[in-house]
Amino acid sequence: MERKFVTDDFTKEDPWRIFRIMSEFVDGFETLKDVGKAVSIFGSSRMKSSDRYYKLAEKTARLFAEQGYVIMTGAGHGVMEAANKGAKEAGGKSVGLNIDIPSEQKVNKYVTIPMEFRYFFVRKLMFAKYSRAFIVFPGGLGTMDELFEIAALIQTERIKPFPVVLAGNRHWEDLVGWMKSRCLKKGMVDKEHLDIFALIEKPEEIVEFVNEFYAKEKGE
Repeated sequence: MERKFVTDDFTKEDPWRIFRIMSEFVDGFETLKDVGKAVSIFGSSRMKSSDRYYKLAEKTARLFAEQGYVIMTGAGHGVMEAANKGAKEAGGKSVGLNIDIPSEQKVNKYVTIPMEFRYFFVRKLMFAKYSRAFIVFPGGLGTMDELFEIAALIQTERIKPFPVVLAGNRHWEDLVGWMKSRCLKKGMVDKEHLDIFALIEKPEEIVEFVNEFYAKEKGE
């Protein structure tokens, strides 16, 4: 008996997939349009609550929330959970943009405004469009993806510059040093491109850095 193999016909599927993509954009715009001034906090989902950076993320988010900022994360655990927790316990809005991936990342219990996304590029747009600052704690490939994505958008002037903070000097200093000794030295980036982000350790200084950025923008 001859076996029949079923193959996916992407030429037929792709035109329909666009409607799902459009629906994610519409849902995101509708949900976040009135979210207010938001600070996005990124970092490892594998970080334990006993880790110092978990505690620093929680404190940073709490300080931002106390000043009226909305905290936005990827909705998962680790640093994301810490940030949502800090915001919620301070009485602030805690947004979680969850992504549908094979590892079945679940929305942490501190998120007060949850959203689900199937497509990374739609989710990334929501972070870029509605954030007033990116605070990047230690993390893996996903964290670095968000960092370099936003840095490239600012570098190429696709979006208006805003504060990008690498939280945790000891974690990030080797990466920044490598970019200076390799990329900058060989002319692959300009010096001002490395000024897109700042290395800051203390939560109070991170909040002050963001506030000063917008105070200067207003001419205060």
